[in-house]
Amino acid sequence: MTTVLDRFIKYVKTDTESAYNQEAVPSTEKQRDLALLLAEELKASGASEVSVSESGCVYARIPANCEGVPSIGFSSHIDTTPEFSGHDVKPRVVKNYDGGNIVLNKKENIVMSAEKFPHLKEYIGNDIVVTDGTTLLGADDKAGIAEIMTMIEYFHKHPEEKHGEIQLFFPTDEEIGCLGAKTLDKSLFDPEFAYTLDGGPLGEITYETFNAASADIVITGINIHPGLSKNQMKNAILIANEFINMLPPAETPGHTEKYEGYYHVLEFSGTVELTKMRLYLRDHDKTKFEVRKERVREIGAFLNKVYGDGTVDVAVTDTYRNISEALEGRFEIVEAVAEAMRMEGVAPFYTPMRGGTDGTILSFEGIPCPNICIGGHNFHSRYEYVPVQSMEKISAILVDIVKGFTK
Repeated sequence: MTTVLDRFIKYVKTDTESAYNQEAVPSTEKQRDLALLLAEELKASGASEVSVSESGCVYARIPANCEGVPSIGFSSHIDTTPEFSGHDVKPRVVKNYDGGNIVLNKKENIVMSAEKFPHLKEYIGNDIVVTDGTTLLGADDKAGIAEIMTMIEYFHKHPEEKHGEIQLFFPTDEEIGCLGAKTLDKSLFDPEFAYTLDGGPLGEITYETFNAASADIVITGINIHPGLSKNQMKNAILIANEFINMLPPAETPGHTEKYEGYYHVLEFSGTVELTKMRLYLRDHDKTKFEVRKERVREIGAFLNKVYGDGTVDVAVTDTYRNISEALEGRFEIVEAVAEAMRMEGVAPFYTPMRGGTDGTILSFEGIPCPNICIGGHNFHSRYEYVPVQSMEKISAILVDIVKGFTK
């Protein structure tokens, strides 16, 4: 039987980094490499209706072997973030971690400090998968894929274990706005409910996410020779700076936690004549979320009064909604995860997700979809890591979830 570690190592060596501002889905064709690999593995594990869509998403079903049991979906995304390189990942297993610093790359003096990352101490004695420090690891979300695939192989190897229909959906481009999930074909994936595996450390369960939007801001200036520009130049860069300074300075990702929302300046580029920015707007509270969207529009309107109509254009686009809305009256789906964790000796804990997940898209397509941990830490970073024992536990938890609905 292939282990969850074997799978994970194989998956992270396949580059699936997505890319911003692409017109096609998937945003990078290399995501198909992992999609096709997964499709072949699923066929070998007895899955039916296995397919890879035009958008690079993988669909499959494991037929039920008993009656009267709900169909359950599982989903993890194929891509890794464009924010840090996912090319030529070199995973390494630190056996029996001793609690000290981990030298990722001696030549480049890249060290993962136990003082800077105190959660490392929780894994003393575990085997920890890290990188060489020049790339991210890709546990987000290939640990989730490996855990789901290990669960699928378990049922393939144990046909005596009763289970309902298991549906699978591995979408592309989650990291750039859940774009693959937005191409969902419900004729191929439409379980009664589902779980995304896209969370954090072992035991984490999430049934609340941000409401999310992006604000694309275009500022048009007037460029004139600086020596002759008095009362004529309109510097788009400086106007963009004014825009940023009118946002609440304490409401940024670096100053917020838990249920606190934020404004995040994600991209900034331009010249005197034309400057563009992209902001992320996030809030768990729906009313506060609407206030954030209105605030950026009001700032744009104010600057247009100062500098002339058409100077600042603000386009706000909703990205996803808080999945807690879709789970109202269905909390037994969440409780099933907590019970499965306790069966495996894991203490469950609930945390609001301060990010996005494909589960937000699925939930508002009529598939209630809370989020489960994948066991990793330090995502989107050269310091990303995941304990092997956490992945093993999560794979077992998924088996218990499926079996739990047959009782």
